[in-house]
Amino acid sequence: MEESTFWWLLAGLTIACELMTGTFYLLMLALGPIGAALSAKAGAGVSTQITVAALIGAGAVVIWRWWRLRNHKEPPAQANPDVNMDVGQLVHVAGWSEDESAQVHYRGANWTALRRADTPALAGEYRIVEVVGSRLLVEKT
Repeated sequence: MEESTFWWLLAGLTIACELMTGTFYLLMLALGPIGAALSAKAGAGVSTQITVAALIGAGAVVIWRWWRLRNHKEPPAQANPDVNMDVGQLVHVAGWSEDESAQVHYRGANWTALRRADTPALAGEYRIVEVVGSRLLVEKT
């Protein structure tokens, strides 16, 4: 078996593990064995292949982590629909009170709804954009 075959098998195993776990970082690590396989085909020694695999794999993970932290801004948990199932749901507001709140019936209970500052105080359908304690922050749909 050629040395590059070992590296290709290791890359395939890493990608298969990523498919089972859904961890994108394993795809970045799989770039290491791919680089090592290419260096093996180019005639590099085993120590060079291992160094190439380590540098490319670790470098890809570090670059991906840096890019993700710099460019990916998730909303806070109370406004994130992936965390809070209420965000994005619709509620009906019959009318707003003088203190700029409204009572809405949602999920079998009465809730206090607050509107965003840029949202007009009109009766109708509103979308939940955030849950603040036991209050719903809503915006007009």
